[in-house]
Amino acid sequence: MELGIGSFGEVAPAHVAGGDQIAAQRMQELLALAQTADASGLDVVAIGEHHRADYLVSAPEVVLGAIASTTKRIRLSSAVTVLSSTDPVRTFQNFSTVDLISGGRAEIIAGRGSFTESFPLFGQNLNDYDALFVEKLHLLLKLNESEKITWQGKHRAAIKNLGVYPRPLQAKIPIWIGVGGTPASAVRAGQLGLPLTIAILGGEPARYVAFADLYRRSAQEAGHDAAALPLALNCHFHVAETAKQAADEFFPAYSLTMNRVGRERGWPPMSRAQFDYLCGPQGPLFVGSVQDIIDKLLYLDQLFGNTRFLGQLMLEGMPHEQVQHSVELFGTQVAPAVRTADSNGFVGFNGYARKRAD
Repeated sequence: MELGIGSFGEVAPAHVAGGDQIAAQRMQELLALAQTADASGLDVVAIGEHHRADYLVSAPEVVLGAIASTTKRIRLSSAVTVLSSTDPVRTFQNFSTVDLISGGRAEIIAGRGSFTESFPLFGQNLNDYDALFVEKLHLLLKLNESEKITWQGKHRAAIKNLGVYPRPLQAKIPIWIGVGGTPASAVRAGQLGLPLTIAILGGEPARYVAFADLYRRSAQEAGHDAAALPLALNCHFHVAETAKQAADEFFPAYSLTMNRVGRERGWPPMSRAQFDYLCGPQGPLFVGSVQDIIDKLLYLDQLFGNTRFLGQLMLEGMPHEQVQHSVELFGTQVAPAVRTADSNGFVGFNGYARKRAD
């Protein structure tokens, strides 16, 4: 199982036209966390894309390029690229550039996005939410296949036998589909034979097993080797020396973000009792001691046979030193134990069998 961190780059809105010192500090902290992840032996760093005042990153490719220049081995991914409201040609060029800077470490997780601000910002009609994603995904995949393409769609100008440059160092940039629980998205990823990332940001992980089964079944029915397809899971994450310490450190940041989003969507405020329940052995929050996190990762492996796990950090409302220490513990103590337990060769899951990646 590959292990990594993800971040949406939460930040306190400064509401200024320039001179945003808060954002500047948070950006340096984000870059430092990626360097720590690389040095600690983690496999992936994934950066989200949002277009809101309370999130730092609207251009993950730029941030990943900066990370590429100061890291050596860690994979560099978006989480997600909001493909519906961007130009796939420019997206491909940007990630090809990151791939060249990093020596072949770039990846794309393409998704429709959990917020909608980017649609009016870039002149897209929200009524075309799904159609935009489907069309642009097919164009992105075509760009990844060949140097010159001819293509025509409904939502973008046609391309007639034009080259798209630069080309990546990798033969192809890995393109994942990122989803939050929509069955049609899982079916689409399976039919296309693309790797899938499931964001488990609410509800018990066990509830998502049927979703993963649907993905693999759709892949198999489409003629793909379902057992060979990568599957990643993304959950909120924080590790400390004790479970109580981890919960006490993480709760203020987690409740701050969830309650802010909840006010927009009509959710009730989160209580500490609810939070503690979500941190339980079968809950969606990976918040606890080193052993707690090891146990929960192995529990996920039993449920899903997933090939990757991304621990989503929370940056706003937590001292940087606490987040930094969590990443260090993840890389130096959690990851080695999980890899040792994960090295027994074969694992079965829901009628499939696969050989673990080295």
